[in-house]
Amino acid sequence: MPTAEDLSGFANLETLDSDDLGKLARAGREVSFPAAYRVIQEGQRADRCWLIRSGRISLDAQVSGRDDIVVQTLDAGDLLGWSWLVPPYRWHFGALTTEPVDAVEFDSATLTGLCEDDPRFGRDLILALFEALLARLQATRARLADLYRDPAEFRVSAQLPGTATAETP
Repeated sequence: MPTAEDLSGFANLETLDSDDLGKLARAGREVSFPAAYRVIQEGQRADRCWLIRSGRISLDAQVSGRDDIVVQTLDAGDLLGWSWLVPPYRWHFGALTTEPVDAVEFDSATLTGLCEDDPRFGRDLILALFEALLARLQATRARLADLYRDPAEFRVSAQLPGTATAETP
């Protein structure tokens, strides 16, 4: 079982006080995954989340008519899994380890129970998770822009007809 001190090293949890970290630590369990292990299958029931202690996990998305695409890579200190927070409680991305991973795993039913028993703790935990969610959305946005950019769209002259400026590659 992880300790409150173990969890205090995760940036996403820095807003939680030591009592809350202790409560969260008691709900977690240590897990390990080998390389090339599918932790999450997109569309399946979302009932857990993880704090990555070491290793690397690629988040992927299914794209109709194309191969799956990697939208982000997670490393030590990152949170994996927030789909358990909102209906329909299904994973929105897949997750595949690209190297061995050690993590702290949390069962969503246990976390939900803790949040219901102590609404202040629940609010603080949800805010911490949403900070991680916002960071994830921004990173995914940047990754998708890289994947699908059309160099012509980056030309200033294409955006401002009649303007003579240097073109951006």
